Amino acid sequence: MKTISKFFTAAAMISMAGAQTLSIKGSDTLGAKLVPQLAESFKASGNKNVKFEIAAEGSTTAFPALANGTAQIGMSSRKVKDDERTFCRTKGVYIKEHPICHDMICVIVNKNSPLAKLTADQVAKIFTGQIKDWSEIGGAPGPISIYTRNTSSGTYKDWQKLAMGGRDYPSSSLKMAGNEQIAQEVAKNKNGIGYVGLAYSKTSGTKAITIDGIEPVAANAKKYPYARLCYLYAPDKPSAEADAFMSYVESGPGQDIVRKVGFIPVKDL
Repeated sequence: MKTISKFFTAAAMISMAGAQTLSIKGSDTLGAKLVPQLAESFKASGNKNVKFEIAAEGSTTAFPALANGTAQIGMSSRKVKDDERTFCRTKGVYIKEHPICHDMICVIVNKNSPLAKLTADQVAKIFTGQIKDWSEIGGAPGPISIYTRNTSSGTYKDWQKLAMGGRDYPSSSLKMAGNEQIAQEVAKNKNGIGYVGLAYSKTSGTKAITIDGIEPVAANAKKYPYARLCYLYAPDKPSAEADAFMSYVESGPGQDIVRKVGFIPVKDL
């Protein structure tokens, strides 16, 4: 109730202020689907004066943008690093963390792959280059093509930590700009494998793999090995439109959008 009341108070302030632009930068996992749909729903709920500028170029880009004032909200699929928070402080920006949803990083393969399950150990060995051919793990013979996110992505780092024990990706891995690009490449390549957020795990031409017997569906988020929180970050004294939008995201209607897009609302776990 408190969050909803705060949202309506901030929304009223925006309405009185006239047209406003809200710049949001960072994570592709959040910015490609979820945040744009939240933005449209927010505008439809009585905030038509707010214009959104959303740049989904990777979690790493969120914090410099917050520090230099080119973004009012940062999107991140990982927690802010100490040095990123410190850098913002050196610019006079004290950021506050807003957990907005849970996500699961799903392993996907081509829909024609005979494999439907892997162990976490096999996943680690594939993505570190120790297993190089599908025949080594019961698949059809063929060299494994690994698709990953690029180095500015929070998911790139999270996957390294959650699935690879902090080890490096092989030099042969192919870096993609976003979840949709990974899914598209795996759909075209019978030997492809990649990882994507839960909302992208049912892309046509791909299938999500069961890990250690645990299916990658929202109901299994607590026990799935590659689950994580995702966040919005903003200055501790945000603009009226940023404050209203974040309050909306955390409200019941906002969390309904979270679920609809394919993420897991914060209170569901």
